[in-house]
Amino acid sequence: MTKVYLLGIGGSAMGALACALSDAGYDVSGSDNGVYSPMKEFLEQKNIRYYNTYASENLLGENPQIVVVGNAISRGNPELECALNNRFVIRSMPELLRDEFIARHTSVVIAGTHGKTTTSSLCAWVLHNGGVRTGFFIGAVTGNFGTGASCVPVSSNADSSESFFVSEGDEYDSAYFDKRSKFLSYRPDIAVINNLEFDHADIFKSLDDIIASFRLFARLVPMNGIIYANGDDANVYNACKDTPAPIETFGFGTSNVWRAVDIDYSPDASNFTVLKNGLIIARFSLSILGEHNVRNALAVVAVALRAGLSPESIQQGFDSFVAPKRRLEEIASFAGNVVIDDFGHHPTAIRLTLGAARQKYPGRRIVACFEPRSNTTTRSVFQHELVAAFDEADEVVLGRLNRPERYAPEDRLDRETLASALRERGKSVFVVPQEGESAWGSYVHEHFVQAQLHDAVILLLSNGDVGGLRGMLSSTSD
Repeated sequence: MTKVYLLGIGGSAMGALACALSDAGYDVSGSDNGVYSPMKEFLEQKNIRYYNTYASENLLGENPQIVVVGNAISRGNPELECALNNRFVIRSMPELLRDEFIARHTSVVIAGTHGKTTTSSLCAWVLHNGGVRTGFFIGAVTGNFGTGASCVPVSSNADSSESFFVSEGDEYDSAYFDKRSKFLSYRPDIAVINNLEFDHADIFKSLDDIIASFRLFARLVPMNGIIYANGDDANVYNACKDTPAPIETFGFGTSNVWRAVDIDYSPDASNFTVLKNGLIIARFSLSILGEHNVRNALAVVAVALRAGLSPESIQQGFDSFVAPKRRLEEIASFAGNVVIDDFGHHPTAIRLTLGAARQKYPGRRIVACFEPRSNTTTRSVFQHELVAAFDEADEVVLGRLNRPERYAPEDRLDRETLASALRERGKSVFVVPQEGESAWGSYVHEHFVQAQLHDAVILLLSNGDVGGLRGMLSSTSD
């Protein structure tokens, strides 16, 4: 039995890989600087050994054949230095994923600045539900599978149909020794590029820099493969225009090969008709809300039809789909107000999420609690774009900047300037003091308990814990 050791096992992607390796028969162990819920429970359910600190004796005691190094691990980490000194075989996460999981299967890679997690989860579920042998690797806990990764099921039928592996195509870097985007390792046969905007200011210098990485990704698709590209996004066009592989566009514009038309939005569903080259394919209904999810589903329809599924089978997958955690997820009811958790932190993601919330909860007051936590939103990169992102909110709460000391004052997001601009647009704004542990608690008590605000939507927007607000609202829910 091959022994694999993961450095950084507590991360969502690395933990999902650990569980998938265990299911595939590997002896898996690893370490992190603290492993927390929900990954803690996932690893323990799989009986995966892990250490809550980095120490060379952990690695030497396990003596693995392969050491997988997560992209959060850098030189100076004691276990990494031990692995180098003792000549262990070192692999990046994308390398291992490609060689041990993607190889021999049709590789479907869902890429883009926004919507990767939901689209890849929907795609994997529709294929699996339709009877296609499907594995997947997704950077979140999926609603249907309850995990973020799974190998392709083994079939006893030698004449079984083609197998697929669906990957969330992350453009972030791979490892300390490989600064290329992860998706460049995923050998795409079918590529979906949803959208393309500037993000990850810590590793990309400009939008052109990101487009260049997506251009390399598009050029990996073979000529007998296909690229489904958002035809309404000029940046996606620029990334794909010189690609040898065939391209089919999707979106709402009349020039797209795949179009969603006659869209009907309601608080419970989005209904739309799919056209291909102007011909009606079928009408579909989707319970996950928002215009962006209609576009996501449109790409999934194209992939699923290519895999041989019928429109009826695709709709069955849509009907039974459960969104991943932290995607417009109702997590609690607090003082008569519904609490929604969402991963959105980029201005476009915030705008789309608020639009979906407005669709789901028409007429209700929306309080958007935003934590500037990512390496991009803590900087001044989106100082102006964030203003319009909150147009659908009635009230905005701006949380603390995460580790602001990393940047010079002039390079940080100026929350007071953002607050002033939002007030000029008619928003009620509260800025959480940068210092002081009780700031969130005081705000919650005064605003929702003493003021007796009821029937509002409290929307948490962050790729983190919103300064503890999530736990506070959940633990004291109605």
